[in-house]
Amino acid sequence: KAGRGPPAGGVSLDVSTRLPAGVTRRKLPSMYPQFKELPDVDITKQPMEVGPTCHYIMGGIQVDADTTAAKVPGLFAAGEVAGGMHGSNRLGGNSLSDLLVFGKRAGEHAAAYADSVAGARPKVAADDLAAAVETALAPLNRGEAGENPYTLHHEVQEVMGNLVGIIRRRSELEEALGRLVELKERIRKVGATGGRRYNPAWHLALDLRNMVVVSECTAKAALEREESRGGHTREDFPTMDPQWRRINLVCSLDSPDGDVRLTREPVPAMRPELLALFDRAELAKYMTDEELAEYDAAVASMKGEN
Repeated sequence: KAGRGPPAGGVSLDVSTRLPAGVTRRKLPSMYPQFKELPDVDITKQPMEVGPTCHYIMGGIQVDADTTAAKVPGLFAAGEVAGGMHGSNRLGGNSLSDLLVFGKRAGEHAAAYADSVAGARPKVAADDLAAAVETALAPLNRGEAGENPYTLHHEVQEVMGNLVGIIRRRSELEEALGRLVELKERIRKVGATGGRRYNPAWHLALDLRNMVVVSECTAKAALEREESRGGHTREDFPTMDPQWRRINLVCSLDSPDGDVRLTREPVPAMRPELLALFDRAELAKYMTDEELAEYDAAVASMKGEN
């Protein structure tokens, strides 16, 4: 952000001075041809420019931990789609465990729900179906007269990468929210040429509506949470606040095209048998005295039962 990096805004990573060319090509079998083919950089001889990017979203649909059921009847979510599993920092490898455990729960409870409503499944109003079809086809009807989906996509990426990225500040988060409001209006006028068959521009035009909502949720929650924790770093609030650990930020829409509404909800209490599995010294880094007292009571209760 200060302009001290390479032209594209990343940082220079030089492995050519550390490893023989053959080792680099063997250890980085995909990275070597990628840099050679795209920016024409031979990483066995030259520095490469790298930068951070978003590769996982720790937030997601609010679901019941036991059944993975969302508040929308019939909707079940697991893995990266669901929120609450990883807290503020997902550990490497935990995605697979998450998916195996909660994916199984989601499948079982979704099947049970389908059986329970057999013969009496909720009906969708004809007007709602017609409105959904009209919304889906609108970009094709606008064609070249509409906003370019690829341009809008790039602008959403720029706003989120530059203003809601690794290091966050109030002024930049507020600027991002203002830009997202403008982009939301332009996305309503997005267009796509071509037909319905294998049309990436049309698919992107439809996806943009969801992208801008998720972006608004992320920016609003980042602005609201005045602390730094895990993957969320606020330059103006650089330390963890124990009270914030007890709060979940929940975003919702009052209508499909409405604004994102953000509310605070208490973090669900951990079951005593699970709480007792943690090391007290580790918990003391994050918990309040009140929470540590709850931990001590849980451990004492478990020992009493044994």
